[in-house]
Amino acid sequence: MSDAQTPAKGTPAPAQDARAEWKPAYNPWLIAVSVTLAAFMEILDTTIVNVALPHIAGSLSASADEATWALTSYLVANGIVLTISGWLGDLLGRKRYFLICIGMFTVCSFFCGIAGSLSQLIVFRLAQGFFGGGMQPNQQAIILDTFPPAKRAAAFGVTAIATIVAPVLGPTLGGYITDEASWRWIFFINVPVGAIAVFLCSVVVQDPPWEKNKKSRGIDFIGLSLITLGLGCLEVMMDRGEDAGWFESNFIRSMAVLAVLGITGAIIWLSVARKPIVHLTVFRDRNFAAGCAMISAMGGILYASAVIIPQFAQQVIGYTATWAGLILSPGGIAVIFLIPIVGQMMKRMQTRYIIALGFTLMGFAFVYSRKLTPDIDFNTLMWMRMSQTAALAFMFVPITTVTFLTLPRELTGDGTALFAMFRNVFGSIGISLATSQVTQRTQVHQTYLSQWMTPLNSNYAALVASYERTLLSLGRAAGAVHDMAVSRVYQTFRSQAVIMAYSDIFLYCAVASFLIVPLCFLVSPKKAATPAAGVH
Repeated sequence: MSDAQTPAKGTPAPAQDARAEWKPAYNPWLIAVSVTLAAFMEILDTTIVNVALPHIAGSLSASADEATWALTSYLVANGIVLTISGWLGDLLGRKRYFLICIGMFTVCSFFCGIAGSLSQLIVFRLAQGFFGGGMQPNQQAIILDTFPPAKRAAAFGVTAIATIVAPVLGPTLGGYITDEASWRWIFFINVPVGAIAVFLCSVVVQDPPWEKNKKSRGIDFIGLSLITLGLGCLEVMMDRGEDAGWFESNFIRSMAVLAVLGITGAIIWLSVARKPIVHLTVFRDRNFAAGCAMISAMGGILYASAVIIPQFAQQVIGYTATWAGLILSPGGIAVIFLIPIVGQMMKRMQTRYIIALGFTLMGFAFVYSRKLTPDIDFNTLMWMRMSQTAALAFMFVPITTVTFLTLPRELTGDGTALFAMFRNVFGSIGISLATSQVTQRTQVHQTYLSQWMTPLNSNYAALVASYERTLLSLGRAAGAVHDMAVSRVYQTFRSQAVIMAYSDIFLYCAVASFLIVPLCFLVSPKKAATPAAGVH
């Protein structure tokens, strides 16, 4: 039996019996829905703002580059708090901390909606991200304690709605609200949802006995400072890197150095500290370590692809924000229908096989998605995105379930915090890498195509001549048709280069998906419904 599977040393037998016998006072499914409502609201806010940034810039008299800080500030605060939410839960009490997070997130959403300047919006978004960062880990920790191991797969199916569907619906909902009402309403809609979530969670959520009796580990100022420095600078670097020219910018180089120093220092300190702010001993559990690696890959691919498809639709095809977002919606519906099927599969198959199937299906979905053309229609784009999103149903619930399969209960708080942190941080990295690669690959393809733009090339000459004949038939002046035709050809080449760049990104996502498949077999060969003996 591994160390991860044995009860913590020094835990009294009566306490272990209490853990086995304790049951929540309310229906576990009501608890799962209540805490997931709060998490859904928070995750939705990570993507709902994206399509509204141009409108925010215009309304608050700011540049598009300055408006991006409304997103960056949220991600920075959110990434930092995700990591230390386990410690904050110990310090304040998990239920109390969860209610504080929901309540203050709701209040900050209201202030974001009434912000009169960009600086005010950034401050309120920073606060919103700070309180929002505690929701996801606490939601998962509450579900882990509420449901016995045999029922966690079904319970995590509910949380998948928040984690997978919210980023998918975010751009759709944000685009519709922005086009039909005002960008301020993307924040105001959180107020009634947050109020309902606070009421439900205050009534149905309980701290189990082992949480009530848990002692605070004190304040690890060094660990807190290093985590804040490392993750904060990393988020700023990844979010602002493309606009600043990456490592051509002194600012981005400084952020990169500070991120490396902070993260490296945090790992070293947390490994030797007597009372660390985050227990890295969770990584001694093989299932947890492999699960974090897989959720990192899934997060990077999920968030990158969720940005790339709407960006392609808006910038290349000319869709509105609403129509670009609608491309993503059917994929979210497909996930909702597939999750119960995956839950039944987990009762009959080893979980690692299902995860491997998910990454394989995702890889083939991205191979299929490479078939982009200038005249691609809405239905084809929708099916491309649906095939990508559907594969996530085979990944999130199985990965989450197997990650915590053998993790001791006393490490649940730190485990859920780190798990959510890896997913979100690598999601930010995926978005940054994807958007930057679109620009770089466009330049590469444009350079390659431009060598054929010479009168000595017969295909080029024929294309120019075809445009000249068309322009003459439309009544254009004969002396101007040649320059106009060359301009049209250049626009065609430019459009083709952009389309090829997006196809390259889908190829990279496919390769990344296939590379993760072998990692799936590092986790326990057991079915998720039959956890290892001796756990908890």
